[in-house]
Amino acid sequence: MNNGSELRARYNDVNRGVYFIGTTPPKSDTPIEKVSAIADKLLERVSDIDFDGLIVYDIQDENSRTSIPRPFPFKSTHDPRHYASLLKQKSTRPVITYKSVAQSSNLDFNTWANEAWHEYGVRDIVLVGSPSQRNNVSLPLGEAYKTLVANENDFFIGGITIAERHATKGNEHTKLFEKHQQGCDFFISQAIYNAQATIDMLTRYAIECQQQGLKPQRIILTFSPCGSEKTLEFIEWLGVSVPEATSLRILNAKNPLYESIRICSNTLVQILDAVLPYDLPLGLNIESLTNRKEEIDGSILLYKLLRSTMDNYLAKKELSALNVV
Repeated sequence: MNNGSELRARYNDVNRGVYFIGTTPPKSDTPIEKVSAIADKLLERVSDIDFDGLIVYDIQDENSRTSIPRPFPFKSTHDPRHYASLLKQKSTRPVITYKSVAQSSNLDFNTWANEAWHEYGVRDIVLVGSPSQRNNVSLPLGEAYKTLVANENDFFIGGITIAERHATKGNEHTKLFEKHQQGCDFFISQAIYNAQATIDMLTRYAIECQQQGLKPQRIILTFSPCGSEKTLEFIEWLGVSVPEATSLRILNAKNPLYESIRICSNTLVQILDAVLPYDLPLGLNIESLTNRKEEIDGSILLYKLLRSTMDNYLAKKELSALNVV
């Protein structure tokens, strides 16, 4: 259990994508003996697809971020470390564990990290800050990175990136540089429904890296299917930018789920076409934001489509490097 992150080596190979399935731990009122069966069911659903690892989210009540009521009531979950440990053992693949740090103290967080490493076998961590600046924050995100970097265990550390912030403030690329200096070696995006916001952020980041002679860090693009008006409300409530025409397309389609899958597929193509000239190492994370069977099955179909799209993009990039294209 003392070996380090398996993902680190894969991330360093810029000629290949990295591919993840995102999930949440079962609700905390789920009996502990059923948690293992839920992990089995998830892995059975994804057994016919080739993926590099899983991502386990740390779900927080984000009501402070917006005055709009949460479309689905918030329920606490089992410890993400426990669920990540189960998935890692059962799948024998790496698992990235999210950790929301805002309400921790420095000491508590260090204890959490040591337990994560020794008791749960966690090696890959993404830290998440407060959902709102209005919150009383015990441990700022920058301090949490510093604590994790100083920890005796060699965690592979990631951060989140939100293209919507770039659309409003124009500085998300500088946040990526800052977080990398603080110890982040990869980034995972929020769910994407606005191609242009993501293209703007990635392009600015890529050009700044070129101008400063810096190696860009791996950015994993997250996509989520949407099969109902309620799911769309939830996606928007989470802060994801959905252009009006996109939401109308989904809601007025005969099959909203498949329309959203088509939209996500087109969105990825637009993003990849735009960033092809830059040497950006990318990856994919496909998640289902609800536990509706239809949307979970839709996320697996979406994974297959987007994975083949990104594999084609990487092949194009290699041909381009050889001056064949």
